[in-house]
Amino acid sequence: MKRYLLLGLLLVPAISCGGGQTRTSGAAGGDTLSERQRDSMLAKSRIPGASGVGKAMRVADSTSAGIRATDSVSP
Repeated sequence: MKRYLLLGLLLVPAISCGGGQTRTSGAAGGDTLSERQRDSMLAKSRIPGASGVGKAMRVADSTSAGIRATDSVSP
């Protein structure tokens, strides 16, 4: 379990970094899918290691939900 958490913590920053490119620089002119939709499709593919993308997305979602919950707590 700790190995997956560590993998997620390492993959989330790597995935979120765009390498200085704009979001549309790597996309085709007629591409209408969001980055999240493309990542979701990749996570469901049979490409070796693609399941790590889905796990990283779940970790990022969980972290974001925890941050939102913490922010919404009234003093």
